[in-house]
Amino acid sequence: MSFRLSSEPQLNSPDLIVGWPGIGNVGLMAVETLRRQLNAEYFGEIEPEPFFYPSGVVIKSGVLETLSFPGSRFYYKKTTQRDLILFIGDEQPAETGSTYASGGKAYEMANLVVDVAQKFGCRRVFTSGAAVSPIHHNYTPGVWAVATDTNLLKDIDEARARRFKSELQGKTAQANISGLNGLLIGVAAQRGIPAACLMGEVPDYLARAPMPYPAASRSVLGLISRFYNLSLDLSELDEMRRQLGDMIEQFFNQFPDELKEKISQRAQVRAEVEDGEAITDEDKKWMADHIEDLFRPAGGSNDRAA
Repeated sequence: MSFRLSSEPQLNSPDLIVGWPGIGNVGLMAVETLRRQLNAEYFGEIEPEPFFYPSGVVIKSGVLETLSFPGSRFYYKKTTQRDLILFIGDEQPAETGSTYASGGKAYEMANLVVDVAQKFGCRRVFTSGAAVSPIHHNYTPGVWAVATDTNLLKDIDEARARRFKSELQGKTAQANISGLNGLLIGVAAQRGIPAACLMGEVPDYLARAPMPYPAASRSVLGLISRFYNLSLDLSELDEMRRQLGDMIEQFFNQFPDELKEKISQRAQVRAEVEDGEAITDEDKKWMADHIEDLFRPAGGSNDRAA
C-alpha cells in the first residue's frame, strides 16, 4: 500500500485540508469547492486497489482499457498567507457492513495521508464533516471544531468556529467523530502534527436524508476563508442550497404534526445548539422507517440520479 506522486511541488510549511463523503457530503463538497475556487493542481494519489473494489470500467472505441476505482487525490496551491495541500477522497474505505471507514484499511489510509503530510512538512492537518445538531433547516449552520492542540483550537476560535470540548486518543469524549475524519486527526497527533476537524451543523432530522447539505459546506468554507484570508465565490453552494430548499420543505411537510411543531420551535432559537429541542428516539424511528418513502418521486419509482 502506497501513494504515487506525479510531481513534488516546493511548498513552504503547508497545511493539509481533507474532504471525504459523509453525512450531507459536507466535507467533500467544502474541499472540492475549495479546490475549484483555488484552481489547485493535482500532484498525486493513493493507490486505490488495496482499499476499494472497482466502481466501473473505462472503455474507448469499444475496447475495455482499464478498471475504474474511487479516487484519493492530492492537490496543492500556493496562497498569499499559506501554502495548502488538499486531499479529496471519493469514498472512505469501509469494512463489510460498515457505513464509515473502520478497521485496518481505514487506519492504513489515514497513515498514508499523514505520510504525504509529513513528506511535505505540513504544519497542521484539517478534516471536515458534519455535526448532527438539533437545529432548524432555515438556520445558518454554525461550525464546530475539535482539535488535538489547544493553540490550534484558539486559532480556530479566533476565526469564529463554534467549538465543543473533546478529549481524543482513547479518553472519554463528549462527541464522536465517525470514520476517517476522527481517525486522521488522531494519527496526525500521534506523529506530532496538530490537527482539527471542522464540522458544519446538519439538522438531526436530515442526517439520513439521501441528499447533500450545502448550507453546512458553505459555513465550513466561510470559516476556512477567514482562517486563510481567502476570497472565495460561494455562489455555487448558495444556488445549490436554494434548489434543495424546496425538497427539504416538502420532506419537512410530510412529518407528523407533533414532530413538525417540535422542529418549528427551533427556528426561534439561535443562541446555543443545546437550546434546540432534540427529537426523541420515537421520532428518529419514524423517520428511519419512512425516509425512503419521503424521498420517493411521484409515480412510485425510487430511482434517483447519481
